[in-house]
Amino acid sequence: MASKTSYFNLSERKFFLRIIDIFILVFSLYLTYSFINFNYINFKSEGILNWFLLLIFYYLIFGEIFQLYNLNISNNRYTVVRSVTLTAFFTTIFYVFTPFISPELPSNRLQIAYFFLILSLPVIIWRFLYMWLIFSPKYFKNIIFIGNSDRIQKLILKVKNDNIHNLYCYLSDKKIKGVTNFYNISTNKISDLIKDNNVTEVIVSLKDLSSIEVKKLNRELILLFEQGINIVSYETFYEEVTARVPKEYLQNNFYKYLNFSKNNNSRLYLFGLRLVDIILSIFGLVILLVLIPILFLGNLIGNRGALFYKQERVGQNGKNFNIFKLRSMVKNAESNGAVWAVKNDKRITSFGKFLRNTRLDEIPQFYNILKGEMSIIGPRPERPEFVHDLESKIPFYAIRNVVRPGLTGWAQVNYPYANTIEEQEIKLRYDLYYIKERSAFLDFKILIKTITTVLFYRGQ
Repeated sequence: MASKTSYFNLSERKFFLRIIDIFILVFSLYLTYSFINFNYINFKSEGILNWFLLLIFYYLIFGEIFQLYNLNISNNRYTVVRSVTLTAFFTTIFYVFTPFISPELPSNRLQIAYFFLILSLPVIIWRFLYMWLIFSPKYFKNIIFIGNSDRIQKLILKVKNDNIHNLYCYLSDKKIKGVTNFYNISTNKISDLIKDNNVTEVIVSLKDLSSIEVKKLNRELILLFEQGINIVSYETFYEEVTARVPKEYLQNNFYKYLNFSKNNNSRLYLFGLRLVDIILSIFGLVILLVLIPILFLGNLIGNRGALFYKQERVGQNGKNFNIFKLRSMVKNAESNGAVWAVKNDKRITSFGKFLRNTRLDEIPQFYNILKGEMSIIGPRPERPEFVHDLESKIPFYAIRNVVRPGLTGWAQVNYPYANTIEEQEIKLRYDLYYIKERSAFLDFKILIKTITTVLFYRGQ
């Protein structure tokens, strides 16, 4: 029987980081209050609980925005310092200027600087210790891949160095270039490889294997399951790692794998989503009005043409509507017909590049959201010319239109550029993942990733 091992999965690592961050913050504030006369936060005050709840709320929110809990960020000293510093800075600013909820401003304004240092330096030290002592393969999930080499190759290469999984070995028909620990699927038993090697999960793909190999594998997998080894299908593991549905789901029997999220029929979820859409769209339109003079001046210098333009797009259930945007391309950019925008598109003006990178060009779409033609979150609406072409080349492309299109979406924050049929298919699989897993938590995650995209200037 395989011996058990301890490992932290993705959600456990993030939860662990958040809990320790909070503990470090509270403990550091207590020490400074007790020993160096830092009295901005008085631990003897009746409002101490509310003060700390607000502080934790701000810190966790800005931590998400500045990717403090992104595991790739947490494994690099430079990005850790950057993320912690930005999180501490904005937490300090918002906390200090939150009236009635946070403590009164200290008479000695230097204590605000101390507050910022307390929120940043101890966390940076702890995160360095985390990288040195805890973030090691010892706590990774030990996995084995089983399947045809052509089928499992890309996914194996993706997880080989992802700082979450430890690829112990793989059983396949032939060796994959650049990946060690290969065992022939026809001549080796899984139980012999797993025995006393702390393997915790086996990823299995039976596609393109012979019936004899499938029968042999199933007998072994049943025994492993009885021993407590987690057996995961290739498709399930693929979704977990890539956050999109596998290409195999886009087949004639797609309904076996693709279902609406339960929230799609939840009146409470849909009401809450619409309420948030209305509130944010009003707020967004107010911002647009405030920015109009600056945008008009920038457009006059860098665009030299109309500031706004409208364009026909395909909405929910295939119904067309006019989308509104700030113009970012030269005049007559599509005089020869509709063409997909590409990275570093020469048609984009100097001011238009700024608008796209900051996503300011999308702000007028808050009007579409207020009208109910769009939502804050959802698949991006495409042009009818493109949709017609894509539906003829990509099976089931129209499925993405079953929900209201969005200002931002899961595909946009994970795969921003798509100017070929292959890339459009990948974006479709992200959209279908969203439809399948749609929830308030996923919507919130998309919003946070969108804010991060804007702040770090990663827009299209």
